Amino acid sequence: MMAKRRARALRSASPRKAGRREGIARPGAGRRQARGAGRREAILAAALDEFSERGFAAARLDDVARRAGVAKGTIYLYFSDKETLFQELIRAMLAPLVGALEAMGGVDMPLPALAEHMADLFVREIYETRRKDVIRLMISEGRRFPKLAEFYYREVLGRVIAAMRATLRRAADRGEAPEALVQFPQIIVAPGLVAIVWSGLFDRYEPLDVRAMMKAHIELLFAGRPQ
Repeated sequence: MMAKRRARALRSASPRKAGRREGIARPGAGRRQARGAGRREAILAAALDEFSERGFAAARLDDVARRAGVAKGTIYLYFSDKETLFQELIRAMLAPLVGALEAMGGVDMPLPALAEHMADLFVREIYETRRKDVIRLMISEGRRFPKLAEFYYREVLGRVIAAMRATLRRAADRGEAPEALVQFPQIIVAPGLVAIVWSGLFDRYEPLDVRAMMKAHIELLFAGRPQ
């Protein structure tokens, strides 16, 4: 099924299990765990389809279950309600990427070069994947569902902004970035949000070269500063 195929794409974005119990596993335990993980991923993939097509409010768990090829009751073995399912979708798809961005911010290199790496990561791992659908959902649904917006800010956006602000602070101390960027790191990520909104509304009329736009944005930000 389409949802199960898409579930395979989610595996690379799913958080790794922290720690494993030592000892000899019981016969069949590994197969049961694999089946359980597969069902969970199929449900998440189906949920992304439903939320993307219908929005959070109109999406029904019955339809998620149908797409995933499971009984509705199976969903409740993994997620307590629709809100929890949406939150876990955010965590599964975006949390590993947030970790990568946090780690990238600790790399000792000139800020313009680091910004180019981050822009490439955005295009490759967000804009060219279904992760952009999750962000688009938050843009469209966050105001109506403040608990979801709060979760997204805490788990994704707040962590990214904090990491960027720390990186920009170091760069400003070296003369590589203006103080305004330290105060407003949102300026760095603004073209990414523009690209996601544009792709959903206007791309059919005027396709956007996102890589070129990100490159132009970086050049404008750091023009005349040490490279």
